[in-house]
Amino acid sequence: MTAFLRLFLIELKLALRDHGNLFFMLAIPLFVLVIFSISFKTVDALLPSMAVAVSLALNALYLVPTYLGAYRESGVLRRLSTTPMHPGLLLGAQLGVQLLITVIAVALVVITSAVLGIALPRNPGGALITFALGALAMFAIGILIAALSSSGRMASGVGILLYWPMAFLGGLTVPAEQMPALLAHIGAYTPLGAFRQSVHDTWMGGAVEPANLVIMAAYAIAAACFAAGFFRWE
Repeated sequence: MTAFLRLFLIELKLALRDHGNLFFMLAIPLFVLVIFSISFKTVDALLPSMAVAVSLALNALYLVPTYLGAYRESGVLRRLSTTPMHPGLLLGAQLGVQLLITVIAVALVVITSAVLGIALPRNPGGALITFALGALAMFAIGILIAALSSSGRMASGVGILLYWPMAFLGGLTVPAEQMPALLAHIGAYTPLGAFRQSVHDTWMGGAVEPANLVIMAAYAIAAACFAAGFFRWE
């Protein structure tokens, strides 16, 4: 068994023991899907696209920086740096676990959508590309938050503070179609706005707008570069 796989399994066990956060990450997107379907009295692809974006955003902006910030604060990364096992392996294992949790949350959204009578995504290939780019962008932002935070508590606080305006502008709390035109236009250039719109488009069977792919890729590259420059192991 490789060092990375051992770390991945350890991180997975720790994540499964964190019942509160795990339940939160899996339940909130479903709550958004069901409650909004009741509130808006509609069942179409708008709702699952919002729920999928909520799942990715909460995981990337809250769990990822919280865990990484806590590991730095407790000295885990520093101790690993003195062993043959590079702390970068822990970073990769943690991201792998959070990506797995996000995939499970998205699968639950798809299943629940089908139960509510919403058709399954009609462009699965485009949906996979969208999810991959969206995950890269949002996880890169999560790592950047961890890089700039001195503790797990600070990282979680910054992540949540960033989540709410990004979620609003991205159309996760109020559908973009019901927002003022200026705010909707601004939200379209956020990573969550581009991701949610792309999920909606592919769910309806349309192609992904190249502009949305460029937006997500740009955020992923920029955040990753800044995170690499600011991230410290102790």
